[in-house]
Amino acid sequence: MALIEEMDRSGNWLFRWRSFLPLVLYVMAFTLILLNMDKDANHENLNWIWTCVGVSLFGLIIRAFTIGFTPAGTSGRNTKEGQVAEALNTKGIYSMCRHPLYLGNFFMWLGIIMYVGNHWFTVACVLLFWLYYERIMFAEEYFLRKKFGDKYLYWSDKVPAFFPKLTAYKSSGVGFSLRNVLKREYNGFFAVFLSFALLDALKNYLFYKSFRLEDILNPFWQWALIISFVVFLVLRTMKKQTSLLDVKGREFVK
Repeated sequence: MALIEEMDRSGNWLFRWRSFLPLVLYVMAFTLILLNMDKDANHENLNWIWTCVGVSLFGLIIRAFTIGFTPAGTSGRNTKEGQVAEALNTKGIYSMCRHPLYLGNFFMWLGIIMYVGNHWFTVACVLLFWLYYERIMFAEEYFLRKKFGDKYLYWSDKVPAFFPKLTAYKSSGVGFSLRNVLKREYNGFFAVFLSFALLDALKNYLFYKSFRLEDILNPFWQWALIISFVVFLVLRTMKKQTSLLDVKGREFVK
């Protein structure tokens, strides 16, 4: 098999199994904390907490901006049918960056990884992220190039793959759909706060050697976890049981 076909094949395989990448990161993070936890470290530094949370929320904002302005039928795919694209999206955030959702994913996970508190682990995870998503981005672009030909080549020649070119922004031509964002992003919103809370609980257990709730989770993470879980339940129920979050012409398949 030629290398180009091998990269396309492996990229599609990695995309189908992308949900398991967080599990690998969790195992790595928990193991590192268990092996290298500094018992005298200030693991409740609020400035550091807000910095890490802010990085992850920045990633969520990028994803929300992308999904909120994305019309139906644009480039994307799902796990059952493979690549799906009725039109090539070249406006809005896609006029600055070819893979804005992956950029959002990067910052979402970067904040969580930073919270582990090990610089070398952060560097290693950034490299792992790049190697992992490079194959996925290649497979997606390979499909789009075959389907849209010169139109895709013209767009990709002017728009960076990952690091946005802010001066190249062009309006998407459609309004922002908050309902579409709420419908698509409630899982990621809850996952961010759950991940931080789990890491904090492990750090606190190692520090206090106690399973009491007030020792395992400080009030900040208790409330953050409760609020994000309630938001998750409400939005999931609305999505599954009602049509309140449906937006005609905004179906998003990626």
